Amino acid sequence: MVKIRLRRMGAKKQPTYRFVVADARAPRDGRFIEILGHYNPRTEPRTIEVDEVKAKEWLSKGAVPSETVRRLFSERGIMERGPIREFKRAPKNAKGNA
Repeated sequence: MVKIRLRRMGAKKQPTYRFVVADARAPRDGRFIEILGHYNPRTEPRTIEVDEVKAKEWLSKGAVPSETVRRLFSERGIMERGPIREFKRAPKNAKGNA
């Protein structure tokens, strides 16, 4: 399975990210297949640059974007956002630690 995810770049406390296509078995910051663009959340407004042709090509081949990539791609109009999950984890109170 191939995934499209963000790979952290930049210095400490100065994050920038790359959109990369990677094998799902590869480590998070490990080997990747192709760079699709970059994202800088520290600029005003945020900088999102994506090669839309390559991104759509990989999505048509079955690449699965991460939640964050899906959100950023939907802002650019590359794909639909799809269903939004309400929460990622159970609240602390639900575990029985009252």
